[in-house]
Amino acid sequence: MKTIKYFLIGILFLSFSYTQAQVSVNVNIGTPPAWGPAGYTDVRYYYLPDLETYYDVSTSNYVYLNNGRWVRARSLPSVYRNYDLYNEYKVVLNDYRGDRPYDNFKTHKVKYGKGYKGKPQKTIGQKPGKGNNKEGKDNGHHDNGNHNGNGKGKGNGKH
Repeated sequence: MKTIKYFLIGILFLSFSYTQAQVSVNVNIGTPPAWGPAGYTDVRYYYLPDLETYYDVSTSNYVYLNNGRWVRARSLPSVYRNYDLYNEYKVVLNDYRGDRPYDNFKTHKVKYGKGYKGKPQKTIGQKPGKGNNKEGKDNGHHDNGNHNGNGKGKGNGKH
């Protein structure tokens, strides 16, 4: 009788221990875009210096100035729709957890001006049809596909 009692107490203790082991905390902010920089799993915002725009990973929204007001939208303004986000440098805002990253816009704009390039970045996913930008090199193609030329190039035609 004592062995059965100890056996039941042991099973009860083990089951209680097992249920305690199953408790875990998972802080998943959102699913980063494929063009996002690899290696940052719990960040909420990227700052895109060339576009002077933020990207909110948790809501999948771009945050940008429009006629003097900060707006949130699922897509970029039409002027940037063809912009290559895989090659755009993304500043990862590790130290910001609020809802208004643009409160620091003046600082970000000065510290990470247009054309800013930090350490080379790999993207989370591959660029459709191009493979991963493993070396973080900018291919310079930030146009809308119109290749008529403007006559201002300094190349000598030799490649």
